[in-house]
Amino acid sequence: MINYAQLSRIRLLFPCFASVPDDNWQRSELVSITPDTPHSVREGKLLEHALFIVSGGVRIYKLCPTSGREVTLYRAFGGECCPLMMASVIGETEYEASAAIEVPTEVVVVPAAEFISWIDECKPIRQFVYRQLVGRITDVASLLGKIAFQPIPVRLADFLLAQAQLQHFNAPLRLTHDRIAAELGTAREVVSRTLKTFQSQEAIQLQRGQVVLLDPAKLQRIADSRV
Repeated sequence: MINYAQLSRIRLLFPCFASVPDDNWQRSELVSITPDTPHSVREGKLLEHALFIVSGGVRIYKLCPTSGREVTLYRAFGGECCPLMMASVIGETEYEASAAIEVPTEVVVVPAAEFISWIDECKPIRQFVYRQLVGRITDVASLLGKIAFQPIPVRLADFLLAQAQLQHFNAPLRLTHDRIAAELGTAREVVSRTLKTFQSQEAIQLQRGQVVLLDPAKLQRIADSRV
């Protein structure tokens, strides 16, 4: 059961929950999850709970059952939810993606039946979920456009620059070839080959489990080429 202090924190992040009476939270929980915590939020599962992220982050991805290749659809952070998960819970259908916990994360766990009643009764919650859904549709549409129309060197250069920008270009990027392949939705071999090309062009240096950006301007020119 969520206590008063936890509920105050949740409502600060999710103002839409202000319309849910305190007594209606008795069956919900605030749960801490680490990357090593077993969970069953996998594609094809019928979900018994709706999850809202309080802190940390979750990677939402699709997995090809035949090749084992992954593609990252989007990430959800504090104050957000996974709209695909919400749609699955509301429609009582199988979840169409999988979730990976990348960092220590706190989530509000609401029983599915409880959440469906909240959606029916509380307009602010409906609006919140719909806004999240619209935003993620845009993200996924953009991703599909990149996969369909942009060559791997462009997407890889863009990805490396985005990762470097997150840490202000101050340190090597801790990225394995498998991780990059999952982010871009391509094969590991393609990533390795393209990274070696970047290294031969002296744009990057490859180290074990790391990528060092030597010439971000050169990578930017590749990212801007779009051909």
